Amino acid sequence: MQSRIGRPRKSRVSVIVMLVAALLGAAFLTVPAGAAGRGPAADPGGRHHRHGENLGGRSGVGKIDFGAWAKAQKSADRDRRAKGPSRQAAAGKPAARAALLAGPAAAAAGTSALVLYDTAGPYGQLGELYAMATANLAGHFGTVTAKPVQQYTAGMVNQYTATVYLGSTYYGGSVPDAVPPAFYQDVVTTTHPVTWVGDNIWSLANATGVTQFQNTYGWDPSTSYFDPGSVTQVTYRNQTLTRKIPAGQDGGVLRPTILTGPGYPAVTPLAQAVDTATGSSFPWAVRSGNLTYVGEIPFAFVSETDRVIAFEDLLFDALAPSTPERHRALLRLEDISPDSDPAELRATADYLYAQKIPYGINVIPVYTDPHGTYNNGRAETVTLIQRPQVVSALKYMLARGAVLMNHGYTHQYGTVANPYDGVSGDDFEFYRAHVDTADNVVYDGPVAEDSALWAQSRVTLSLAQFALAGLPTPKLWTTPHYAASATDYKVFARNYTARLERSLYFSGTLSGTAGDPNRFIGQFFPYVVKDVYGTTVLPENLGNYEPEAFNNHPARLPADLIASAKANLAVRDGFASFFYHPYNPVQPLQETVDGIRALGYTFVSPASLT
Repeated sequence: MQSRIGRPRKSRVSVIVMLVAALLGAAFLTVPAGAAGRGPAADPGGRHHRHGENLGGRSGVGKIDFGAWAKAQKSADRDRRAKGPSRQAAAGKPAARAALLAGPAAAAAGTSALVLYDTAGPYGQLGELYAMATANLAGHFGTVTAKPVQQYTAGMVNQYTATVYLGSTYYGGSVPDAVPPAFYQDVVTTTHPVTWVGDNIWSLANATGVTQFQNTYGWDPSTSYFDPGSVTQVTYRNQTLTRKIPAGQDGGVLRPTILTGPGYPAVTPLAQAVDTATGSSFPWAVRSGNLTYVGEIPFAFVSETDRVIAFEDLLFDALAPSTPERHRALLRLEDISPDSDPAELRATADYLYAQKIPYGINVIPVYTDPHGTYNNGRAETVTLIQRPQVVSALKYMLARGAVLMNHGYTHQYGTVANPYDGVSGDDFEFYRAHVDTADNVVYDGPVAEDSALWAQSRVTLSLAQFALAGLPTPKLWTTPHYAASATDYKVFARNYTARLERSLYFSGTLSGTAGDPNRFIGQFFPYVVKDVYGTTVLPENLGNYEPEAFNNHPARLPADLIASAKANLAVRDGFASFFYHPYNPVQPLQETVDGIRALGYTFVSPASLT
């Protein structure tokens, strides 16, 4: 059979990776089959590459019209402010102001987080998706409990190191308040850190007494409002982070009314929202006493330089405030298969060995081209044991700092275009997708035969190929094109120590119900987490080098990866993690490595994080 070695291949794999990265790069809510709209759940940051992963694309949740969501959000906010604040006396005991002003209690050993989320109203399904994203991040610090806010009972905040409430349902009008009075009262009396995100902070002030809230926290949510301007940047810890929301789908950022004058406690602005059109700015997040407030839920339309980075770092203040500054980098080489060029692999390995850079190698153990797309119309399938020169090159890499990782069984699905040509590395393996008429990759759902048994069979066959080739058993996994079902992810967790990737998180995971397989949020991380599937996930938050535009995603060059790494310096103990295809020249890899090192990052082995 004819090898493709020496024949340039379409730059499609990179694009898929870019796409997936985009989809995942932004925590995103996906669209159902046939849809192509994007929603406030963002775009998992990346793109599809010819050979690589990427959760890129558009997002949306179910059949939700996020333009209508934004319009409803703004309308509800206008109605609330038109009615004016409720200034009834607070029920129950007054807030322990002296204790609150002393600041949040430090996280103790056995760090735990309580994540509360909304489920009511026409957009109630957003709550669980955002809660999964928050729970995943909190999983970096310790144990996490996530539950609908209406299940809160008195005193619960004191059972956890810190609490995060995600206000994704705007209560008022036809949607009655589902937040228990006990939670309102506990927020202002506990000394444990509480982070309030998004809607309903005014309801907290009303429930506990607006005047009391003002005197305790130094600002007034009842007169604060969602700014109708165009916030396009957030500045945080000396970094300028991006905020790119499609026109008509922006619900805004709450502009807090901070009070000045004698008697009011100081309010600390933590990050600034910047309207670049007018040059104006206001606090994006504030803290006073035990309460941190973030003016929007930041999981919509995210990218590798997005303001979600600020939220990811703010969790340290509540859950691990004494964490020292540290910046590490991760590199993995992507889409290596029996069809790879051994000379390219050795050249890349020689450069990285000379630079003393450890790295992961993502290997697809079986390469197949069912229609001969890259083989003059002749179908071909090649295993590792049939390419001893490739196996020798892999062993050469392992002896020089590489860590073997498993990247699917064939990294494609049967003989169908999924979504391109059925060739290993180009197509999805565990998920169906197609390219629509606007050149967008659309996620269609799990493959028809998806089950724990089917997924395990792919894993078992894959591991057998490594054994036959005399290679070690991989302990790390990266899902082809970052897309699989919740069932599949649980299978991967039983077979591997960790995943290095961006991932999809499906509705029903927190509630334990049968969720919609086409309703999920995609996410990537700036640090190692234990996710809601119970799996350790190593970060990939920069995407990949991709010199060509594809599927409505622009090219991504070393300067772009370096800029993303710079933005992630805002995370006090975070990573700059990217992947690279060794069929590309070594020079762009060198430029990227040099740029990331110059920022102060130190490259570490993926194996050191498990």
